[in-house]
Order: sequence, then structure tokens, then C-alpha cells
Amino acid sequence: MPAVPILRRRFSRIQRVECSFFVGTINNITCSTTSKGADELSLNQSQLSRLVNTGCKLVGCGSAVPSLKVSNDDLAKIVDTNDEWISVRTGIRNRRVLSGKENLTGLAIEASRKALEMAEVNPKDVDLILMCSSTGDDRFGSAPLIQKALGCKSNPLAFDITAACSGFLLGLFSATCYIKAGGFKNVLVIGADAISRCVDWTDRGSCILFGDAAGAVLMQACDIGEDGLFGFDLHSDGDGKRHLIAPFIENETEDGSSTSHSGSGFPPKGSSYSCLKMNGIEIFKFAVRVVPQSIEAALDKAGFTRSDFDWLLLHQANRRIIDAIATRLEVPSERVISNLANYGNTSAASIPLALDEAVRSGKVQAGHVIAAAGFGAGLTWGSAILRWR
Repeated sequence: MPAVPILRRRFSRIQRVECSFFVGTINNITCSTTSKGADELSLNQSQLSRLVNTGCKLVGCGSAVPSLKVSNDDLAKIVDTNDEWISVRTGIRNRRVLSGKENLTGLAIEASRKALEMAEVNPKDVDLILMCSSTGDDRFGSAPLIQKALGCKSNPLAFDITAACSGFLLGLFSATCYIKAGGFKNVLVIGADAISRCVDWTDRGSCILFGDAAGAVLMQACDIGEDGLFGFDLHSDGDGKRHLIAPFIENETEDGSSTSHSGSGFPPKGSSYSCLKMNGIEIFKFAVRVVPQSIEAALDKAGFTRSDFDWLLLHQANRRIIDAIATRLEVPSERVISNLANYGNTSAASIPLALDEAVRSGKVQAGHVIAAAGFGAGLTWGSAILRWR
């Protein structure tokens, strides 16, 4: 790709390059050059070679959804709405919701196993697991439990990333950094959320939108000539946080009093997270403004144009948002991947879930290039230009 010779030319003009990667915070990638002797330079040849010659690619995907299907007609029984009202405004007709003994970790494990099977990679060869979720089964994270369930014998690093609907894109970027700069070979990236846990089911403006699911991809190190992750563009803007939140709140005491247990405020009262609160109009305006710009920026970094990718894959938030972004990018509907009608907004799971269905149905084939973008709470957003296998 065009970026590769440019990178090599830059390295050829210096004697040593020192790079520090703090994954997840793109502003903290720093590089400096110093003049060193030939003997000292040779000690870092392997590091330099890895930075220049290592690529990464997607080699497997998988997904899992709860067994309970909730239709628009089902919702109409508990809130003032109907199928036409929901489908016209959102494009959603059904969603899946966790019930009974099902949990999000179980969905993530199932999706991960499918991704590993497609990639023909043994769990013992996984070097890193990234669980991208904002609604995990455990407040302290679920990634290590997934590692154990999969049977990863070498105790690879496993941790959670919290970035709501943008989480999977940040997971892809993090995995790319670990592979290209850290020497990791097989990285499992999971997007999984159970937004049903934080939805106010009496609020027809929000409860109609969300569902639960998990999706996973296996990213693998490769020679730079096979590189399949071409460009990223990632951002956040805390000024917009108020438009999509589920804040931590202090519970009332048992007798309903709002006073603390003592005059000093200690010990603290019990607390929990409130239901999701969203300003739909502002989120719509935010998404249709920043996402096309982000995709254009990622294409530019990859040395691509709009005509150089085969599929547009957006976070499955709302049909009107998807259509508006596709129109601004001049992408025809037949090149847009979407399964929103069947699952609703599954947050961090939406992109890998849609990708998995498109791959397994034969729509996305080896060599196809995808422009993907996630956006949501934070506010955060990001894009990636990638090739399937």
C-alpha cells in the first residue's frame, strides 16, 4: 500500500527510532530520534524490523445472540407504541434480549469459539483477549473469565475496554498496536453488550432501540504485504457526554430519607447506575456530521478513495442515521451492510455481529475492503479501513 514505502523511507533517514505505544489513547503515541553508533543500532534491528515489516489481518469471526426474540408487537404490549411507529422511525422490527440463565459472558464465549474455529486457531495460541463492553456481567470485567472458558493455557493477557458503541473499533485499533509494535500473534477482539440491563422499558423513545448480542474477530500477525488494517481515525468529545449517559447514582436510604448515614457522610450509601438517558436528536446530528468526516480521514490515511472499498459497515444505531451517512458518502444502499431490522442497536456488538452474518452468508468475501465506523456515548467515534482475510 502507499503508506508502506513512505514508512520505509522515513526509517532509512534516521539511525534509531524510539516509539512508545499507549494503546487506547491515540494522542499518546510518541516517537523520537537520536544518533547512535552502529553497534547500539544493531541491538534494535529486530524492533525496527517488526515495526516496518509486520502487518495484521482478520482471519476469523463469530457471533451469538440470546434466544429470546422481542418484536415491535411485543413492545406494544408494555409501552405506548406500535410496529409501524418503530419500524418507520428506526428500521427495527425485532431485537434479542437476555433472559433466564443466559448471560453476556456466555454469548461472548460462544462468539469467540466460532471466530477461533473459522480462523483454525487453537485457544492455547491466543496471545491477548480484548473484551469491548460497557454492560458486562462483572463490574471488574469479564475478559479473564472468557480466557478461562476458552481454555487458553498460557495465561494470556485479557482485559476489558469500555467505550460503549465505539468499543469494538477501539478494540481493533488496540489489537493492531499490540500486533505491530508488541510482537503479539493472535489477538481476539470481542464486542458484547446487554443494553437491555440499563434501558427504561417504560420509555418508548429509548427502549425500542436496543438489543443484546456478542460478536468477535480473530486478528493475526502477518507479513506487511498481507496487511489488512489500512487506516484508523479515532476521536472523543466530552462536551457531548450529556446526550447519552447512564450515570452512577446514590440510592435512597431504606426509609426514603435523602440524608447520609451520619453527619460526615460516612459510611457511604448504596449506589447503582441509572437507566440509559439519550437525546436522540442530538445523537443523530452528531453521528451524521462526524462519521462521514472520520471515514474520509481513515481513507486518506490508508491512501484510499471512496471507490476503493467494497462495503460500508456502520454501527447499527438507527436506519435514518445509516442512510444519512451513506448518502453523504455517496455509497449506494447495495454496498451497505446492515442487520439492524433483526437485532436493533447492540452497542459494541453491532459491527462484529453484522460482519459475521455478512461473511457467513457469502456477501463479504476474501479480499473485500470494508469501511467501518462506530459512534456513541462519550461522545466517541472512530473509523477503520480493513480487508477481510
